[in-house]
Amino acid sequence: MKIIAIANQKGGVGKTTTAINLSTCLAKAGARVLLLDLDPQGNASSALGHRAGEGQSLYRVLIGHDTLAGKIQQTRFPNLSIIPAQMELAGCEVELVRAENHLIRLREVLTPLKDTGRFDFLLIDCPPSLGILMTSALAAADGLLIPIQCEYFGLEGLARIVDIHDQIATSGINPSVTLEGILMTMYDGRTGHCRAVVEEVRRAFGDLVYPVCIPRSIAVAESQSFEKALIEYDPNGKAATAYRQVAEAFLARQLSSDAVPAASL
Repeated sequence: MKIIAIANQKGGVGKTTTAINLSTCLAKAGARVLLLDLDPQGNASSALGHRAGEGQSLYRVLIGHDTLAGKIQQTRFPNLSIIPAQMELAGCEVELVRAENHLIRLREVLTPLKDTGRFDFLLIDCPPSLGILMTSALAAADGLLIPIQCEYFGLEGLARIVDIHDQIATSGINPSVTLEGILMTMYDGRTGHCRAVVEEVRRAFGDLVYPVCIPRSIAVAESQSFEKALIEYDPNGKAATAYRQVAEAFLARQLSSDAVPAASL
């Protein structure tokens, strides 16, 4: 199981949208996926119709009062499971910091699951902050996927999250975490501004930037209001098509051809 943290400390960049739609596209492709909603707002959970009840989030597991067993829920997608979030997760920012192992606690919780081989990928939807939950996710992850909005303020946020990644890697907390990729979101090719931002990011990060940008689309907001993934709500739309292409590129980066069922997206 490969753990990928989807993170950006700047809100409104398409982080949760990416977590929802990348995980569903990968599941449709035949990969066994677990989506961990680590954002106390729980938007990824509600968008898939899984509002966490009391005690169903990872909160009690992280503070050592419960086990991971029973937290994993099957979604309506055959290959996709979820650990939903609830506002109680916000308490981890206070509770975990008191523990000596607070930065590696999430890794300790996930390692036994990783060793079972039950899932091919675990995608973590991180909160839009630089707190304990995000840093814990980076300390547990094999790779970091950064969604960035196609605007110049997004470049500042990108530099900051890359710095956090580098600190986690070089401090010894998680030296194996890699920068898996950068995904440009909310792209409008009609504007020179968007095109210039994409060009600048690609000039700085090269092939780490996914070749497809996620376009602006009203279907994104509409699908979430109906608690559906894009491939359900608007399967032939431009945003759904883009996320299928991202999933194809993701699999090409992560896996050999025989590591996951070669189903068509």
